[in-house]
Amino acid sequence: MPATTLDATTALVLIDLQKGIAGLPVAPLPSAEVIEQGTRLAAAFRARGLPVVLVNVTGDAPGRTQAPRPAGSPPADWAELVPELDRQPGDILVTKQQWGAFHGTDLDLELRRRGVTQIVLAGIATSIGVESTARAAHEHGYHVTLATDAMTDLDADAHRNSLEKIFPRLGETGTTAEILGLLG
Repeated sequence: MPATTLDATTALVLIDLQKGIAGLPVAPLPSAEVIEQGTRLAAAFRARGLPVVLVNVTGDAPGRTQAPRPAGSPPADWAELVPELDRQPGDILVTKQQWGAFHGTDLDLELRRRGVTQIVLAGIATSIGVESTARAAHEHGYHVTLATDAMTDLDADAHRNSLEKIFPRLGETGTTAEILGLLG
């Protein structure tokens, strides 16, 4: 369903726009384009006094998987947010240890304290951090809108699956321009 409306208390949640992840090979959109769209959204939300949540990841959830995990330690600045986001003192920073931004963090508490009823989601990677956060937001009762041109993935097929099969079941989708238009 295309984006139709934004609640008066909508927050922007940007997932993992950090140096280590933005430097990975992604598809179908380049990281620079996703960061540019995320920056536009963040500036518009801040200008209207709406919450901006910047999420980074510093760990990996425990548990066995068949997917190999990277060997060694990441660079010291791996988890630093990209400077283009222009983090402001009023922004909410959420550091997570797993894919989604809700589990094991105070994101839900921070949003509820501010009366937030809807979130706009964007970031990297579509089928991992963005989708996991969208699923949890939906389960927490938030209205969910996904900025389709402000996200990309490590795998173009996984990105497409999230956009076409998963996101329509969790909320509404729209481009950055469409979402900015709804902000008024």
